[in-house]
Amino acid sequence: MNSPILQLLVLAGIAIFLILRLKSVLGTRDGFESPAQRGQAASNSRRQDFEVIDGGPDHDITDHVAEDSEAAAALAEMKRAEPSFNVTEFLQGARGAYEMILMAFERGKLDDVTPFLSEDVYETFAQVVDDRQEKGLTIEAEFTGVREVTLSDARFDPSSKRAEITMKFVGELSSVVRNKDNEIIEGKPGQTKRQKDVWTFERVMGADDPNWRLVATAE
Repeated sequence: MNSPILQLLVLAGIAIFLILRLKSVLGTRDGFESPAQRGQAASNSRRQDFEVIDGGPDHDITDHVAEDSEAAAALAEMKRAEPSFNVTEFLQGARGAYEMILMAFERGKLDDVTPFLSEDVYETFAQVVDDRQEKGLTIEAEFTGVREVTLSDARFDPSSKRAEITMKFVGELSSVVRNKDNEIIEGKPGQTKRQKDVWTFERVMGADDPNWRLVATAE
């Protein structure tokens, strides 16, 4: 067999091999698929991807409140208004803010936490601190830790984008109150007590100011 014929047979064999290989990798399509059918298939694929990514529950919300609650709906609205908002991260920040604000109040150093207090809350705290100073009372306090942090409620006003989140805290601290003669009139050194508080934080979602402010307190 001469060389040209041999070359043609080799090339034909290679071509057949490549065709079979491509069919095994890419598969085959039977019949005619109209542009509308192709578009529908692409749409179904996108919808499936969307359902996988966005269709399920947002665990960042449902890990903290009931899925069908008004609080969950409010938190979802907050996320739509400010996509970078994260509920879990907020709870971590609220935990730190609770310790910082509580100890500033106990020690009478409210200037350290002014950016995190609404005007009404600041005035209420300041009045208590001023009363203690007028009576010559001083407080020695040490924070032991936060035993419980619970998100109890959330509200969102779409028109103003104002968000409110109410938290329940159970903290543990030691506190000793001394009079002007340095005598202990309340508490014992080293003895811890539990403090329960319900605090509401507020912020306008999407605003340049990232700080949440304490706007209400209760026990």
